[in-house]
Amino acid sequence: MESVTLNIDGKPIEAASGTTLLVAARANGIEIPTHCNDENLRPYGGCRLCMVEIVRGDRKRLVAACLYEVEQGLVVQTRNSRIDRIRKMIIELTWPNMREYAEEYGAEGDRFGNENTDCALCGKCVRFCMESQLGDIVYFKGRGIHRDIDLTPGRDFDYDVYMKCMSFCPGGRLMNKIVKLWEE
Repeated sequence: MESVTLNIDGKPIEAASGTTLLVAARANGIEIPTHCNDENLRPYGGCRLCMVEIVRGDRKRLVAACLYEVEQGLVVQTRNSRIDRIRKMIIELTWPNMREYAEEYGAEGDRFGNENTDCALCGKCVRFCMESQLGDIVYFKGRGIHRDIDLTPGRDFDYDVYMKCMSFCPGGRLMNKIVKLWEE
């Protein structure tokens, strides 16, 4: 496989073509925070916590490091004031589910009134079920601060299948919904 040379945080990096910026950075000891990323699932880019700034020529733009592939001569910054502001906002929007990054990025409590205290909206459960052929038994519903994970209506309840999907749920939201369904 062809390799490319790029620069991440001032450090020259060599990576195989097709490698994501996240994988290339981590392979070289450069940490980029993630939330929805899981090595057992295809990259998703939903949370945008892994946002980095790329520079090509005189053009800068923000990209999700878990999705964007390395390019020859690319210059990447993993931290700056712009990136930190975005990460802080993401952390505050999904509060309290990303507290591990709160201090590092200066994020303060729940200033957006997020009622999803047991769901970080990472989508791992939805993606796992779809990718492992368990089907669309859980899904995203709503938008913005009203977005939620829910059990797909009209589907037969199979406790073992739901438990497999739930194993990817870091917050417990699916467990609460399954327990309610089970009690009915």
